[in-house]
Amino acid sequence: MLKKKKTEVYALGQHISMSADKARRVIDQIRGRSYEETLIILELMPYRACYPIFKLVYSAAANASYNMGSNDANLFISKAEVNEGTTIKKFKPRARGRSYPIKRPTCHITIVMKDISLDDEYVKINSLKKPRWKNKHTAMVYHDMYSSGGVWDKK
Repeated sequence: MLKKKKTEVYALGQHISMSADKARRVIDQIRGRSYEETLIILELMPYRACYPIFKLVYSAAANASYNMGSNDANLFISKAEVNEGTTIKKFKPRARGRSYPIKRPTCHITIVMKDISLDDEYVKINSLKKPRWKNKHTAMVYHDMYSSGGVWDKK
């Protein structure tokens, strides 16, 4: 029986003290990118969510080099997701014996990295991320709203 070599590794961060929406804003920028490009993006983005995500990406790369013996240049992020965690609920005392509830959201972040040197489908994955500036014929076509016969055509 032939065993298929494992090409994916992951790192999971649970109960990270931030909103899932704030973490998704950063995760959407790094999904599908290479490891080195991801580290540069995370270092330069001005959001608070970048630091725990940076640590998770670094941890996933360390898992890949230790478990599979892969090189950092061959790694890319194949899947990155953010799920909502439990909400920490506290009460803050207010005037006249009242209390005010404080809700601190948490999130769970999963980073899955794939080694393209071990994968047969890496040609297909690289074709998904084509830079826009390579194609010279995709110049933006401006639509003339005055010749369209629409509302703006009236004088």
